[in-house]
Formats: sequence, C-alpha cells, structure tokens
Amino acid sequence: MTTSPRPLPRPVEVAAATAPRPKPRPPVTELPQAVPPEALAQLPPSLAAPVVRPMPRPAALAAPVPALLAVTVAKALPGMIRPMPRPATLLASAPVKPEKGGLGGLFGNRKPRKPVATDGFVCGDPDIRGDELAPVTSKVKGCGIDEPVRITSIDGIRLRGTATINCETASALKTWIEKGMRPAMSKEVVELQIAGSYVCRPRNNVRGNKISEHGRGKAVDIAAFVFSDGSEWSVSRDYNRQMRKAHKAACGIFGTTLGPGSDGYHEDHLHFDTASYRSGPYCR
Repeated sequence: MTTSPRPLPRPVEVAAATAPRPKPRPPVTELPQAVPPEALAQLPPSLAAPVVRPMPRPAALAAPVPALLAVTVAKALPGMIRPMPRPATLLASAPVKPEKGGLGGLFGNRKPRKPVATDGFVCGDPDIRGDELAPVTSKVKGCGIDEPVRITSIDGIRLRGTATINCETASALKTWIEKGMRPAMSKEVVELQIAGSYVCRPRNNVRGNKISEHGRGKAVDIAAFVFSDGSEWSVSRDYNRQMRKAHKAACGIFGTTLGPGSDGYHEDHLHFDTASYRSGPYCR
C-alpha cells in the first residue's frame, strides 16, 4: 500500500519569522491626582464646579391622575364577568350540619356557654342585682344549687343580708315585690331584712324531716321591712294588717307561704319558697 503524500514540515526559523506579533501597548500616562476636599473648599465661588440639578418636572405630569384611573376602571368593570348571586332561599334551606368525627365531633355536642353577668345584674333581669356563684354542692343528698346567685337588691329594694338562691326564686321574689308587697304597704319600702336563704338542713330544723327548700336554694325568709322615712316594721313585733296583706299576696306567686300563726316555726319571719305541689300552693 502506498503512503499518502504529506506536506513537509516548515523550518523553525521560517515559522518564527512569519508568526504574527502583538502590537505594543501605548505608553501609560500618569493620571492626574484628585484635588483634596480641603483645597476645593478654599476655591472662590466663581471657580467652583457648578452643581448639576435635574430640570423641574412639568406640573401637568407631576399632578396625580385619579380621574383617569377612575374612568378606566369604570369602563372596565361593566364588561367583567361576575357570578350570579346565590338565591337567599337556598341559603336558608341548607343549614350547615356539623360533620361527625374530627374536631366537629369533639365540640359539636357541647352545651352553649351561659353568658356571665358583667353589668351587676343576674338571671337575665336588669332589676335583679347581685353575683353569679359557682355551683353549690353537698354531701347530703338533696342539698345544693346548680346555678346559685347572691342577690343584693331586687327592683331597687336592697336586701339586708344577701340571699343565696336560684333564679326561679329570685324572679318570684321580684314578682311579689311588684304585685304583692308594694300595693299592700302605705309607705315606700327601700329594704328587706333577710332572715335566711340557702342552708342545708331538714324542714323546721327537725331531725328526720325531709330536706328543706332552703337546702335547694328555693326559699327565702323575710324578717322586717325598712321604709324610706327610716322606720322599720318587724314581723315578730309589728305583724300588722299591711304585712298580713303582703303575706297573703305571695300565695300563688310562691308554692309555699308561711308566717306567724302558721305552724309555730315561723312566728318571727315570712317564709316563701318555690316548691311545686300537685295539690297547688300551700299557704298558711
């Protein structure tokens, strides 16, 4: 097989002579030194360099153009595609039901929390003033109050010696004050002396008797009436015709009404409670 013809290598001297050579760099001139700030400060104002400032913007361009934006938006809004509003009947007829399981199962069955009185009134009645208390419990079966309140005044009448009762009894006491006590009295009553409210004991403090309504927070005892002129009528000392009339008016408002001459245990106070009997109110 014949060898392919190849060019002969160029002599080294010829290659070096014909190779391109780089152009020489121009000589570097020495840069002028910056003038120190101290020297510039000493120059006269005529030689100082002028301060270059931008030309002021025309007032027409500098002013905001809210009107143009408003027109643009107003023209664009009518052409925008919006979803149709959902009919109110569909919203009302499709109540949301809590899902079972998950967090909905944990909190869905809880009873609504009772609002706490913040304005000084209790039982949802601005005329009944006092405090809400923690549930009253007892080791004695039948005693205790689930939602007790400590009453300080009712319908503007102070209670001397606060009454710890339930709201049912407090509301009944307000009704009696409005419809029974005030119409019966010839003078303005400003205070009621409370002889007893919640206490866990048997009826009439007799051992072996059933638990008194006092032990359930459903009873209140009134010992005296104080009037706006400073005078006071005591049940034990001044059980007069007006107090008898007020006592009688409590029958029906309360389930039980007792006083002087009823059973020998209530000679010095009026006993009112909200017990319920099949035979009707027990009034003596």
